Amino acid sequence: MQYVITFLEGIVSFISPCTLPLLPVYISFFAGGSDKRRHALTGAIMFVAGFTLVFCLLGVFAGTLGTLLARYRTVVDVVCGIVVVIFGLSYLGVIPLNFFKGIQGEHKAGNALSAFVFGMIFSVSLTPCIGAFLGSALMLAASSGGALKGLTLLLVYSLGLGIPYIISAVLIDRLAGTFAFIKRHYGVINKVCGIFLIVVGVCMAAGWLNRLLSAVS
Repeated sequence: MQYVITFLEGIVSFISPCTLPLLPVYISFFAGGSDKRRHALTGAIMFVAGFTLVFCLLGVFAGTLGTLLARYRTVVDVVCGIVVVIFGLSYLGVIPLNFFKGIQGEHKAGNALSAFVFGMIFSVSLTPCIGAFLGSALMLAASSGGALKGLTLLLVYSLGLGIPYIISAVLIDRLAGTFAFIKRHYGVINKVCGIFLIVVGVCMAAGWLNRLLSAVS
């Protein structure tokens, strides 16, 4: 269940209002300034690998911290749940958090190595844009109480965020209509995202998520 949640959070991060509009810029970067699909695919894979590395390291840290706080599991779950609920309320506009702003600017094209480095930099510059969902994934990692579990959760989150980038690099010309539809419905998407985060946060704080996971395992 945790993996499903973090994977969905990665996908929703991709379609967030401050990430999706910049997709053509990223695809141009992946292609190295050309229209060659192969270059775009290679660049996209390296780009995804770059931010995946950073997110996985954050997951290890969060999981390790959760292990150190294992004896306070109930408190950790409540605190993490409350934080995720606040993230959800920020998406609904109930609690304005200026930290969750978009990223701006364009990026020059480069080779596969520069795409990898760009992915690492992107993971930092992306944080204000998808901070709510990345934060939720990290809260789940911390409450899981294990470095390996934290790494795995953030790897799944990165796949949820990264797979759409890779698909888009190959099918960018065919997905224009889909992206336009998503842009027209950002208001509804934000509300759904906010509700999703609030539900996850409440389940964490109440201990329902852990009980569900225990029952499933």
